[in-house]
Amino acid sequence: MHPVIEKVTREVTERSRDTRSAYLARIDAAIEQGPHRSALGCGNLAHGFAACASGEKADLAETRKANIAIISSYNDMLSAHEPYKDAPALIKAAAREAGGVAQFAGGVPAMCDGVTQGQPGMELGLFSRDVIAMATAIGLSHNMFDGALYLGICDKIVPGLLIGALSFGHLPAVFVPGGPMPSGITNKEKSRARQKYADGKISRQELLEFESKSYHSPGTCTFYGTANSNQMMMEIMGLHLPGSSFINPYTPLRDELTKAAARQVLKFTALGNDFRPVGHVIDEKAVVNAIIGLLATGGSTNLTLHLVAAARAAGIIINWNDFDNLSRTVPLLTRIYPNGPADVNSFQAAGGMGVLIAELLKHGLLHEDIMTIADQRGMKSYLQEPKLINNQLIWEPCPEASLDTEVIRSVEKPFAAGGGLHVMHGNLGRGVSKISAVAVEHQIVQAPAIVFDDQDEVMAAFKRGELEKDFIAVIRFQGPKSNGMPELHKLTPPLGLLQDKGFQVALVTDGRMSGASGKVPSAIHMCPECHDGGPLAKVHTGDMIYLNTQTGEINVLVDEAEFNARVPAENGAKGHHFGTGRELFGGFRIHASSAETGASNLFVVD
Repeated sequence: MHPVIEKVTREVTERSRDTRSAYLARIDAAIEQGPHRSALGCGNLAHGFAACASGEKADLAETRKANIAIISSYNDMLSAHEPYKDAPALIKAAAREAGGVAQFAGGVPAMCDGVTQGQPGMELGLFSRDVIAMATAIGLSHNMFDGALYLGICDKIVPGLLIGALSFGHLPAVFVPGGPMPSGITNKEKSRARQKYADGKISRQELLEFESKSYHSPGTCTFYGTANSNQMMMEIMGLHLPGSSFINPYTPLRDELTKAAARQVLKFTALGNDFRPVGHVIDEKAVVNAIIGLLATGGSTNLTLHLVAAARAAGIIINWNDFDNLSRTVPLLTRIYPNGPADVNSFQAAGGMGVLIAELLKHGLLHEDIMTIADQRGMKSYLQEPKLINNQLIWEPCPEASLDTEVIRSVEKPFAAGGGLHVMHGNLGRGVSKISAVAVEHQIVQAPAIVFDDQDEVMAAFKRGELEKDFIAVIRFQGPKSNGMPELHKLTPPLGLLQDKGFQVALVTDGRMSGASGKVPSAIHMCPECHDGGPLAKVHTGDMIYLNTQTGEINVLVDEAEFNARVPAENGAKGHHFGTGRELFGGFRIHASSAETGASNLFVVD
């Protein structure tokens, strides 16, 4: 193992010693207690299988067959989740053939940031993760199950499902991906169209035609945003079947992998001889692997929130320093939009997760000795890819090297020496910055601040022609306590257009950016947030700010005594607390933790 990875893993393990021990004690006690349907009273059990076929009732009345819970994020409005429509029937049939039973235990909400981007609904997005975790727990709360399958893909859905699964850490778990849609127009064409629309050069109808050619069928979006970063993370932590993350939906191979997931989880229940509860599968090494995968692929900054919260659900404490330290060691091995022109289908064609994992293992940059849900424990099982031959699902060795070095590279010849995710620090607080998609000439910016309290204010100023100059947009009161920490991806086209015109521009905020954002330098997730009196609330328009994403410096160049004497501005987000259901989330805003501790309301970050 690389010494830095060993060191970070030791630090995480030591930091988590008490909380991890307490977590394992809780789930091990639950293992000793059940979850046995025999512990239910006759009335309880009769309710639990009342809708089952007579044969299943007989099976569930005893404990000779395992019962698998299906937790799904299916809905038919969102492209990524629509392919889960037929999955329950496939799973139930496969479980029955393998000697088990499967019940649909519950659905969880799934919202799309692509639909809510720049809209009031985006202010519910981050908190939907915790709602999903709680909905997962409710679905599993009937004490009817010996294992669970989790069907989810996009931004907050997978982290929420993982937190919920870890709250039932005594049960084995397999996560079931749905796959990306086939490639449409290139992401570069889509991005260019958005900038043209922002510049008034094409009409709304023309922009819609471009967008519809990009987002055109069932499956996840093909860019490497949070949704596909989630899929990478699940596989590199060993919760997906090997090579299953990026197989397109509605293909025979995708359906066979869904069936295989049902058969797989049955192998690991307490009724068998190879018990693998998810609370033991996800350990400190698996979590470090997730960070490494995120960095090696230039993944979404949203995972600096979600992975922190999910790890804490397993009693594991990670922080932004862990991301930063690993980022200076783990090279950038992929170029997938927004870090490059390719999409996830091109990544899969170039060798996909198997080639990436092989390259990291070969150079001691990934923990091999984790439990996983593959037949053979350890990450070497993930050096395979699934294929359908004569209608039989098999796994064959993945390619020995990348089939397209413009998409996946070796450690010896990476796209960049570091993972490109840095912690930002200075007199404006702490935040994160993703620089893997930012050109070198834009990674350092010194310019006067223009302060906004709303992304719509930025758009209005842009349309009035007031931003045709060097500036750093400071967008305040966008943290979880202010307004739910919405993504600000709506600002990427206008800021990108100004950057292309030769102006020095950057963004500093206590809010989030989309996992698909990249070309404009930024410092995001700034802590403490403005609602808590963070230093960003003291910045005035005209203050000079120095942003260096290479070194991680973020400072306002104002006399220290003068800056400290300033009174933080009042919360400018109070008008964002009502409408579109936002009034229902007041308690979530009040009790949200900081971005650095996962921006969560759950016990996992108390």
